[in-house]
Amino acid sequence: MGVTVGVDIGGTKIAVAVVDEVGTVIAQDRVKTPATDPTQIGDAVARSVNALKQEHDVEAVGVGAAGFVDAGRRTVLFAPNIKWVDEPLADRIEALVDLPVVIENDANAAAWGEFRFGAGADVDDMLLVTVGTGIGGGIIQGGRLDRGAYGVAGEIGHLRMVPAGIRCGCGQYGCWEQYASGRALVRETRDRIDAQMAQAAPLAALVDGDVSQITGQMVTEQAQKGDPLAIELIADVGRWLGEGIATLASVIDPSVVAIGGGVAKAGDLLMAPAKAAFVRSLSAPIYRPQAMLREASLGNDAGVIGAADLARTR
Repeated sequence: MGVTVGVDIGGTKIAVAVVDEVGTVIAQDRVKTPATDPTQIGDAVARSVNALKQEHDVEAVGVGAAGFVDAGRRTVLFAPNIKWVDEPLADRIEALVDLPVVIENDANAAAWGEFRFGAGADVDDMLLVTVGTGIGGGIIQGGRLDRGAYGVAGEIGHLRMVPAGIRCGCGQYGCWEQYASGRALVRETRDRIDAQMAQAAPLAALVDGDVSQITGQMVTEQAQKGDPLAIELIADVGRWLGEGIATLASVIDPSVVAIGGGVAKAGDLLMAPAKAAFVRSLSAPIYRPQAMLREASLGNDAGVIGAADLARTR
């Protein structure tokens, strides 16, 4: 049986991998995203796929792209970080690689990867929550990826948590990702340093007081070293995370909630407060089975593995 190729298109890099039927990555490539001309992205993907075809019996290609993908999995309707509007990405790549191509939202692809080969491999219903700069996710119900009527389901980061809250990049106010994400963690850390709190001195010292240099990874590393404020800041993100998951659980009732993304690398510093807030916020928690909150297990490969498998099962 041939293998499939999974592609994960990011704002700065494109990850490409040959994946077999059990989700094992057997070859990889990584190329720079041609940010100055988005129409060249399909060309860059095709060059990488064609190079991998020389060594492997590739039968199809799955592409994960950050943005709205149409119901037919052919066109990127809109991408927030790449200037794509109604981009016929599948047609563009197919013409260059002579293989079937399917396009999927990148978080949906990662959710499918975790469901098939990772944290949700033992259940039929799963929610993936990716906690990075923002919040992404994907929904699996009854063993199928839930894409909605128009292909754009799963935009969970824009669940409204605080009416008239912090303005979001989507144009609305109070979205979940403004409170439970790497962006939120960095914003709150900078605010504490700007307030000249004594507790913030160790974090401020990392950047010589230049708050613009603070990153989520810095805060996580300080928390892992036992810094009380860093621990508190990550726990606050965890609390918001758990509350949002409880709201979603009331709607979709998943067996497992897999939590991935860069912020999830904080491990139990994030997961423990998230689990506590989830139980505390869930409606009638003692009278219902509760979803299991797990760390996602495929890491950065979830997107390419999921995209490759979606191409296989197209």
